[in-house]
Amino acid sequence: MMKNLRFLAAIALFALVPGMAAAAAPAEADVRAVVERFLQAQAVGLPGKVRISLKTPGAGTLPPCDALEPFLPRGAAAWGRVSVGLRCHSDKPWTRFVQAHVAVEGRYLVAARTIDAGQALGAGDVTERSGDLTALPRSVLTDGSQLAGVVATNRIAAGAPLRRELLRGEVVIEQGQTVQLIAAGNGFVVSTEGRAMTRAEVGKPVRAKTADGRLVSGVADENGQIRLAN
Repeated sequence: MMKNLRFLAAIALFALVPGMAAAAAPAEADVRAVVERFLQAQAVGLPGKVRISLKTPGAGTLPPCDALEPFLPRGAAAWGRVSVGLRCHSDKPWTRFVQAHVAVEGRYLVAARTIDAGQALGAGDVTERSGDLTALPRSVLTDGSQLAGVVATNRIAAGAPLRRELLRGEVVIEQGQTVQLIAAGNGFVVSTEGRAMTRAEVGKPVRAKTADGRLVSGVADENGQIRLAN
């Protein structure tokens, strides 16, 4: 009888020792909080307001764990539908995945009217719309400054989102053309003439030959000049 009493007392004492109790299965609210905080951190810097929705497992469906470690699979990003991993480093480690959707409500650019192939884009050709950017191609344009010096590569229908692959820089320098070569430094600007070795679009690298036969490199600007590399 005394042995049984000592055994029961030992069990009770063991249960009272901090850190010795068995880990409990994560509650659904805890899983949701861990995943939402993780995705919010991953979504910092995205071009819009982030909304996160989760499909978390029901109570008791996850194995016991003291601390969950969230992660994204290799190559995944907090954008649209995504699987978020939950890893537990315990005596019996395990990994599970929960499904989430990261919506990014923001503004994007669309064609205000039909734009023909080869047409340079102006202010009246473009307007803005709002929506979930994750439901659009990743190449959709969200900033009007991205349209400086570009032309359409294909016909773009009115209302269609503007995507990078539908546009290219406007050709401002042709091969063999006489161009101004601009060199700028701390407090000085020097200009001379040269001959372009290749054609170039706005913002693209281009080489030229100076009057004395030297080869120089620079970037074509919107005025058809070459800004020389320092």
